[in-house]
Amino acid sequence: MNCKKLKIGFCFLIAMLLLSCGSKSKLAYKPLYEVLTQQKDGGATIRFFEILNEAKEIKMLLNDSNLRKKISQEDIQSCNFVILNAGEKKSYGYNVIIKNIKETPDKIIIQTEEVIYEDNTLLSEEQFVYPYTIVKINSKKQIEIN
Repeated sequence: MNCKKLKIGFCFLIAMLLLSCGSKSKLAYKPLYEVLTQQKDGGATIRFFEILNEAKEIKMLLNDSNLRKKISQEDIQSCNFVILNAGEKKSYGYNVIIKNIKETPDKIIIQTEEVIYEDNTLLSEEQFVYPYTIVKINSKKQIEIN
């Protein structure tokens, strides 16, 4: 009788060990980058990319009510952020996206691409939009943008 209880206890212990190991590996995975927002308007008037890697720069993103929910205090210490401004556009439908991203032992290399979506409604002659994208890079490595 005691031998049977011992076997059941041992099997239970092994099952718990296997389950706990499996769940830890799933929690540890983070993608290399996450697109936090893509907006049709509200960016800069010129096309440029900005890398935010210092805590005081990243905290400025917390002023945006949409981004505040997507950035944790841990992210401020462990991630970099990239702002991709498409510049002044005469129609909706433009943005800058990450075409390719590669991690090397010492840096993150980002290749961008300007895209035109189907919603390419022309604006009046005096109107412009300023599309932008904000990306979280789950690394503190140096970033190179091509």
